[in-house]
Amino acid sequence: MSSTASPQFGRRRYDQIHETGGMQPTSSPAETDPALTGYGMPVAAAPLGRSDLVNETAMAELRSLCLGRMDPVAVAGTPPERLAMEVERLVGDIATERRIHLNGREQRSLAADLVNDMLGLGPLQTLLDDEQIDDIMVNGPHRIFVERAGKVHGSAERFRDAAHLINICQRIAAAVGRRVDESSPMVDARLKDGSRVNIVFPPLALDGPYLSIRKFRKKAIDFNKLVEYGAVTPPLARVLEIAGRCRLNIIISGGTGSGKTTLLNAISRMIDPGERIVTVEDAAELQLQQPHVVRLETRPPSLEGRGEITQRDLVRNALRMRPDRIIIGEVRAGEAFDMLQAMNTGHDGSMSTIHANTTRDALTRIENMVQMGNMGLPSRAIRQQIVGAVNLIVQVGRQRDGGRRVMQVTEVCGMEGEVVILNDIFQLEMLGEGPDGRIVTRYEVSRARPAAIERLAYFGLDKLWMEALEAE
Repeated sequence: MSSTASPQFGRRRYDQIHETGGMQPTSSPAETDPALTGYGMPVAAAPLGRSDLVNETAMAELRSLCLGRMDPVAVAGTPPERLAMEVERLVGDIATERRIHLNGREQRSLAADLVNDMLGLGPLQTLLDDEQIDDIMVNGPHRIFVERAGKVHGSAERFRDAAHLINICQRIAAAVGRRVDESSPMVDARLKDGSRVNIVFPPLALDGPYLSIRKFRKKAIDFNKLVEYGAVTPPLARVLEIAGRCRLNIIISGGTGSGKTTLLNAISRMIDPGERIVTVEDAAELQLQQPHVVRLETRPPSLEGRGEITQRDLVRNALRMRPDRIIIGEVRAGEAFDMLQAMNTGHDGSMSTIHANTTRDALTRIENMVQMGNMGLPSRAIRQQIVGAVNLIVQVGRQRDGGRRVMQVTEVCGMEGEVVILNDIFQLEMLGEGPDGRIVTRYEVSRARPAAIERLAYFGLDKLWMEALEAE
């Protein structure tokens, strides 16, 4: 498979592949719809012929007999590599006893499936082990999609049936002490490696259980990597590094999967190791490198509807924990008011992410979320809170070539009447498309005196800030 450099951005794996590369589904067991062939997206499984049915029956019998002869206690204590060898030997012995004809590939495949079912997550285990895959999306037992380098492809993996998929979903939920079934058909969970999971069961899911996995990056990405992948330019990276070091309050805005958390992790590397940081998240994703980090995570209500701990509860509690900085994984509701209060009461350098399309939209969303908290504050008072709290808004986005890039860096300068005054320090411009299909871009830079010049001068970084702008 040929490859070209593919600049990527976000909490995702950055790969070097053609936009036509990646995992392509085979024509079997899924039948391909001609209208979707160009996208490599499988549709419903094709009907099985007589020989296929015989083979499926034999494999099901083998699977059942193998599981019946295994000691669960012994399996739990056996290393995966050794267990795979033992299971493969057992499959061969039972196939010989039952006069079931298997070639070596089929024997190894069945043994691997059994090991993944016992120790892993069935057919998903192979996808979880593939570091090039960022997201896994299961739309019923026979339709699995993956995202590689910002592009979605169909996968050849599939579950045996709906019962198989249900079993895997319930195992994931049970591992974090939660339950998913018809009476409780939606659940958020987390895998052992930190990957985020969402499960939807029938009757809400019309085509069988739906499972979405956002894989957890094992290695945090710094600004050097972001520059290498084309997500930022060196001068822009320098400005964001200075913003993190100077304890500016930063909001990172963007859509789902645009790379907000990855950029937040990169900026957080500039935090002084001596600072006490309290993080508040719905699902723990941040990878801070500092030694003094307190991590808080929300708790959903029980089946009886009691015991819920929201982000707002945690932010309020964080203020009592003597934090130097408070980092909120994502602001979604009334905790926006508490975040602004924290930024306005001596917790400089606090950061958060928000879903919005532009930097100005991000301010509007924060204002709306404060109003959702039933504060009863007039719009002007809320905007004054925002202007006093937020220094910088960074917009990130995923573009049609699969690349994730910083689209806009905006400084909050003040207010004129009822309007918040913004200064777009960096604004991404599209120049066209290169021969490799990648979008060609450049940044339009504002070299105006920053509103936070006194803060930059206090840390002795004002000249470096202006030099970075001149270098773009």
